[in-house]
Amino acid sequence: MHSILALYITLMPVILAGILNMIFCKSSLLQAAYRPMDAGLILKDGKRLFGANKTWKGFFGMIVWGALAQILWGLLLKGIPTLEKLHLVYAFYENTVLFNLVLGALLGLAYVLFELPNSFIKRRLEIREGKTAENGWKWTFIWIDQIDSLIGCIIFLLFYIPLSWQQMLGILILGAGTHLGVNRLLYWAKLRKNRM
Repeated sequence: MHSILALYITLMPVILAGILNMIFCKSSLLQAAYRPMDAGLILKDGKRLFGANKTWKGFFGMIVWGALAQILWGLLLKGIPTLEKLHLVYAFYENTVLFNLVLGALLGLAYVLFELPNSFIKRRLEIREGKTAENGWKWTFIWIDQIDSLIGCIIFLLFYIPLSWQQMLGILILGAGTHLGVNRLLYWAKLRKNRM
């Protein structure tokens, strides 16, 4: 239970940033940035590079929200030392605003960068943007959709701190389960078209 709490305390800013970024992307704010990252590029196979759902608004939004969420989370944990001690990164680095600004922005960047290969592959397999695969790939991509960004966050964290294989597996399992739960909530709130 102690280790599960530590993983959640460490992941919480990324989870919050993902929710805030989804709300931001659905809002009318900065609509000029709501442009596909691939600029509509169609490759030789006749399919889009990433598709219309991967936008600059979402890309930069996740970096900004990641930084803000990490700063606010760090400030909150400052007032609760028992929880702050459980944060996996704060065990090695001081919980400061500047550190959290960089940490949150880089986690946000890792999050969005590692979603791109998944989008690229799904376009090649003719899986529609923002939809779950309807063929034999369905359950494979439901799983991949939940963990692609988490893999990016784990790889980034490994540059900062040592993680055991149990912690990495825990991040994937807890993160994927939380991601599915959050997706359901966003679907019910009409902020997401697809339940998964």
